[in-house]
Amino acid sequence: MLIAQLTDLHIGFDLDNPDELNLRRVAAAIDYVKGLSVKPDRLFLTGDLTDHGDRASYEKLRGLIDSCAFPVHLCTGNHDDRIAMKQVFPDLPIDDGFVQYVIDEPEVRIIVLDTLDPGHHGGAFCHRRAGWLKARLAEVPGKPVLIVLHHPPIETGIPWMTAHPTEPWVVMLDKAIGDRPNVLMISGHIHRSITTQWHGRMLAVAPSTAPQVALELAPMDPDLPDERPMIVAEQPGVALHLWTGESFVTHHAQVGAPDVLARYDRNLQPLVQALAEEHESMQSGAAAA
Repeated sequence: MLIAQLTDLHIGFDLDNPDELNLRRVAAAIDYVKGLSVKPDRLFLTGDLTDHGDRASYEKLRGLIDSCAFPVHLCTGNHDDRIAMKQVFPDLPIDDGFVQYVIDEPEVRIIVLDTLDPGHHGGAFCHRRAGWLKARLAEVPGKPVLIVLHHPPIETGIPWMTAHPTEPWVVMLDKAIGDRPNVLMISGHIHRSITTQWHGRMLAVAPSTAPQVALELAPMDPDLPDERPMIVAEQPGVALHLWTGESFVTHHAQVGAPDVLARYDRNLQPLVQALAEEHESMQSGAAAA
């Protein structure tokens, strides 16, 4: 199973521009995913789908994903609007007023969470959402679970794009998951690629399709602008989560055609053959042990 992820599209940042940069970046990222040699089984768009939560921007997004040959699933971010999303995507699952739902694959249960708190930049996770999550986890006690959400509940080291471990929503989410084993998490929001562990749970933050946040870890003084870069024009990012049979392996890539320095031709065939023989030998040795 291969799951693709795009995040932080921010369509409509430049509302009156028909050639908007963010829209072009999203289109390029979706084309990249559609052109993969191994087609994804699902594509998750993990929040901040639009910049202003306006219906026109969601309609532009719908026009881009309608041609996808695989299911596309939406998640809310702090720039999104649930009502406008539901108007444009009438099949969007909403439970108890939140965009939260379950997808069951044979290998893993996927749980999409809603961390939107309208009017606030940071995440939210209330008692109602926590109760819903606990119930969904209890339904599959022995099954691996992939949690999909917009806001990562972690300190990132980037001063203006981070969550503190004592924030109530972070504590609430941690308690809702509890000591449940085999929980993996993917998110967005930070506009950078991050891989970490959160209380023993693998957490992969995907890079954005919109321009990235500058990687600057120095402390920031809210009262003293220091001219540091904050947004940079790196290429749109994509995450690919490959299920190996035991867990997900996450790859982060930049959209675009890189320079090819070597190809699998007859010159490199001996290397590939040698590696395949070595792998087979090690598997045979393990089976015999």
